[in-house]
Amino acid sequence: MDYRRIIAAAASIAIMASAFSCGKTDSEDKGGDTSSVSVSSENTTDENGDDTQAEDNDSESESGKSSKTTKAGDKSDSKTTTTTTTAKGGGTKKSGSSSSSSDSSDSSEQSASGGSSSESGGGSSSGGSSSSGGDSSSSGGSSSSSGGSSSSGGSSSSGGSSSSGGSSSSSSGGSGSSSGSDTSSDEGSEEETYTATITLGSAPSISGENATASGSVVSINGGGTFLFSGSVTDGQIYVNTATEEKVKIVLSGVNISNSTGPAILIDDAKKCTIELADGTTSVLTDGAKDKVNDGVIFSNDTLKIKGTGSLTITANNAHGIASDDDVIIDGGTYDITSKKSGIFAHDDITINDGNFVIKGGTNGIKSKGTMNINGGYAIVSGGTKEEKSSVYAAGAFNYTGGYLFAAGNQVSVPTTSANPFIVADLGSSVAAGTTVEMVLDGKQMISFQPHNDFRCLMMLAPEIASGSSFYTIVGGASSETFTVGAGQNLFTVK
Repeated sequence: MDYRRIIAAAASIAIMASAFSCGKTDSEDKGGDTSSVSVSSENTTDENGDDTQAEDNDSESESGKSSKTTKAGDKSDSKTTTTTTTAKGGGTKKSGSSSSSSDSSDSSEQSASGGSSSESGGGSSSGGSSSSGGDSSSSGGSSSSSGGSSSSGGSSSSGGSSSSGGSSSSSSGGSGSSSGSDTSSDEGSEEETYTATITLGSAPSISGENATASGSVVSINGGGTFLFSGSVTDGQIYVNTATEEKVKIVLSGVNISNSTGPAILIDDAKKCTIELADGTTSVLTDGAKDKVNDGVIFSNDTLKIKGTGSLTITANNAHGIASDDDVIIDGGTYDITSKKSGIFAHDDITINDGNFVIKGGTNGIKSKGTMNINGGYAIVSGGTKEEKSSVYAAGAFNYTGGYLFAAGNQVSVPTTSANPFIVADLGSSVAAGTTVEMVLDGKQMISFQPHNDFRCLMMLAPEIASGSSFYTIVGGASSETFTVGAGQNLFTVK
């Protein structure tokens, strides 16, 4: 009887050991929860011969595979999954590669050597719980299940429990994984492909296509993206695409002066975008008496300017940035001094972002059509003529966000505004260079010195609300304190 009990107990232990060597719980068979990863789609066979399909989950940043634990003696196909995602505009690029071994050794042998009885799912992130409940290590080796959580490239705890009291943490690509699974992450910037790269000068250097040089003038005659650097006196970037193709000009620290016309002239293009390269400052200057092409940057069509670089413009002829169509500005830092308007458009001016200091000879910003201020931070002063404005819009003037501080003889006020706005009439002309401060709810919003004589101030800011308090300090003299109401607030400063 004692021998029979011993034999029965031994058989029972053998059956239990065989069951634990599978290393899979019900939740693991279902693949667990995954998020923000790419999981390879592969069929796995459990010990009952049933096939289960892992879900495909796409991600823009990371890649990985679902880990798979096999019973001793089972065969599994070798698979490798690689996902690469590249972010546009200099974003990061991450790739991950993970593979499973073609054969798995007996789990009891792995435990005896201190190894892991499951393969680490490199670069996977799971919200599911990892209840090992099966992979025990008599020597205290690590055990992890496919439902565990691990982050790509770093070590993390799977959160599972080990029935043998061993460690259940799994470090992606670390030791203790039988497959040595390693998910690497290559981070870098995607370099933009340029149609041509041009170094300006008396004899410009051009590498690429759709660009030619005649003396110090560089002509773009086809679509594409063109990178400019270098300096030139009496030179120009000239755009004329016969088939009206899209053109992007990237300014990477250029210095262009042209005594006979615009520094950049966009004569004909379906769409032209100027991008200010990050970390660079470009300088543009014009001259002459060109009444047709009357801007340092002049376009016959819609002009868009974006980027994170800086641009300094001196307009000796007329306007700083001008278009016979629309001007759209999505970013950048601008210092514009102009004989006429700093920014001028026949149809529409839209500012979505950017930092501006504009010193206009007539108007600071002028649109013969509509104007939209949706963001950015602008300090604008206009000219000395009584009828000229710091900000002028012939049509609708829509304000939805951002900051605009203006000083001039007159000003166009918003026709629609996201919140109340303030206009202060100083009653008489104040000398150029006088310090102006605007104070809202006890906070100084701006302090600046308009470059021309002025008598009218305007402030657009998201902090302005009905019930706010406001006063000005002009030349050291404080005005009375006003209470802001809804819509337009016209305060007469005495």
